[in-house]
Amino acid sequence: MSYLNFDKTLLINLEKSLTKEMIRTNRAGAYNSTTLIDCNTRKYHGQLVIPLPELDDSNHVLLSSLDETVIQHGAEFNLGIHRYEGNHYSPNGHKYIRQFECTTISKTIYRVGGVILSKERMLVSFEPRVIIKYTLLEARSHTTLRFKPFLAFRSVNELTHQNDHADSSYQEVKNGMAMRLYENYPQLFMQFSRKVNYHHQPDWYRNIEYYKEQERGYDYKEDLLVPGYFELSLKKGESVIFSAGISEVSPTKLNVLWENEISRRHERKDMFTTLKNSAQQFYKRVGSETYLLAGYPWFGSRGRDQFVSLPGCTMAIDRWDYFNDIMKTSLAEISRFMEGEDPKNLQIKELDDPDVLLWFIWTIQQYALYTSMDEAAERFEEICSSIISFIRKMNHPRVFFHNNGLLYVNGTERPATWMNAVEDGLPITPRTGYVVEINALWYNALKFVASLKRNRGNEHAADLMDYQAEIAREAFVSTFWNGSYLCDYVVDNYKDMEVRPNMLLAVALEYSPLKRQQQKAVLDICTKELLTPKGMRSLSPKSGYYRPNYIGGMLERNRNYHNGPVWPCVFGAFVNSYLKVYKNSGKSFVERMLIGLEAEMTELCVGTLPELFDGNPPYKGHGAMSFAMSVAEVLRVLNLLNKLETEQV
Repeated sequence: MSYLNFDKTLLINLEKSLTKEMIRTNRAGAYNSTTLIDCNTRKYHGQLVIPLPELDDSNHVLLSSLDETVIQHGAEFNLGIHRYEGNHYSPNGHKYIRQFECTTISKTIYRVGGVILSKERMLVSFEPRVIIKYTLLEARSHTTLRFKPFLAFRSVNELTHQNDHADSSYQEVKNGMAMRLYENYPQLFMQFSRKVNYHHQPDWYRNIEYYKEQERGYDYKEDLLVPGYFELSLKKGESVIFSAGISEVSPTKLNVLWENEISRRHERKDMFTTLKNSAQQFYKRVGSETYLLAGYPWFGSRGRDQFVSLPGCTMAIDRWDYFNDIMKTSLAEISRFMEGEDPKNLQIKELDDPDVLLWFIWTIQQYALYTSMDEAAERFEEICSSIISFIRKMNHPRVFFHNNGLLYVNGTERPATWMNAVEDGLPITPRTGYVVEINALWYNALKFVASLKRNRGNEHAADLMDYQAEIAREAFVSTFWNGSYLCDYVVDNYKDMEVRPNMLLAVALEYSPLKRQQQKAVLDICTKELLTPKGMRSLSPKSGYYRPNYIGGMLERNRNYHNGPVWPCVFGAFVNSYLKVYKNSGKSFVERMLIGLEAEMTELCVGTLPELFDGNPPYKGHGAMSFAMSVAEVLRVLNLLNKLETEQV
């Protein structure tokens, strides 16, 4: 049995199967996503969802779904499933599913009487094309397959409805047809690897519902155009490949294309290989530029997310080619920002957030750990030194360098940290003034860049930076230490005493401004009040502001977002802190903690980790179904544990 395998008992139970999703990407921004039983529950779901930069910055659903029907002796068995008003599902194709697995690619097995049909799918690498292979594994008599495409041609942020503007005409192409519902969109070519009969009978299927959108308080009903259907016959043992893309393909090459793509895939056989596969789904290559997306299905490239995720999503899985490509793009974007380019014009968004450049330096610090200080200094000392100078000279538009050596930010009008939810344009959690993790990152950056300078033989500059770091360290302790743990932020005479995981960075980073006893005290209170089987809560349950469940409409969700739910992306900081305090004796505890996260990889979105979980049991997953920082930090932890084990041997 494969690592990710689901049987009939679960799949035919809609209460369970509809909550489990899957997503695959082509590393160029396109993706394929739905539930395990192919019933779309989000407006973001679709068989082919692609970016169309000529239209806007969002992704667009072209092919929403593809319903299959097995026909034998005149009897029709529809394998599709959609939700309609009144919690009504039709047809009920899920009852024919016998197994779903995702070893190398997703594979669904259907059984209809004496017919056993397998369906496998994947996206073509770097091309906006989905290919689906159907194989008739068993059949006792003549079998016909019918395929009915449901077309959307809309942004993932919108829904479509029956209208007179949709162009229902089609163009015949080899073994299929092509359509373009609206003028500004590309043609969608739907073709098969063998001859097929197409019957053009355009019709709108109205009021299809997406309950995930309903839960979030959004519009959730949609009309989809079904232009007609394809039919072909298969014999036992035969296969046919369906292709949907924005360019025509030679049907005779589909089998070769399939085999080439299969050869690029790797088996998911344990937690590490599964998350490694997930990490590579965040890569996005556009021309000569390469980015790391923050998550799916709705996030683009964001500065903080990219630099926090880069070590886990590249170095920890030995993808140095992507590390180098993403770093090349990042260096160009950072240079443009420091030269005065408007951040809105940059492809890496939110690059001007106060902590982003400090996270970049942390990424280089991780690079030094994976390679060597010599190599890190040779490649990155100049840019890291420039960042320090950029901040100290007060050139950063959102960071103020104070005489006490600390960094001061304004978080009252615009979010200054990762706790960035807003209401009426203003931060819901207005962390402002001296913020604990920003200044922990700042101290760490000063010490690390001093080491880079010393490695390059610049002892005088290194000594000066060490001196600046010592000033910052003393100010950090006197500003944030409240006698038991660290304040979350300090502004004027106010000290925020909420227990949040942000203070963990002051322990986790290689250069900590705290003494060992203080480090243990911070770790102890975070362990006691914030730790769950899924990671760290964003706020202690003892707080009057604690709102653990990420539920309701978007306003309620935003208010809860950083005030109780668990964020697995902080797990890496916790592990670094725990192992720093307890050394190798803490290894077994960390390994036990990973069990709770591994179990989640068969829940919300199979084979990956989501953005956040509820803060209270049963810790239900929410937010982006696949989130880069969550995946990256767990991969970094796995790599760290493997390194410890190797050193012990």
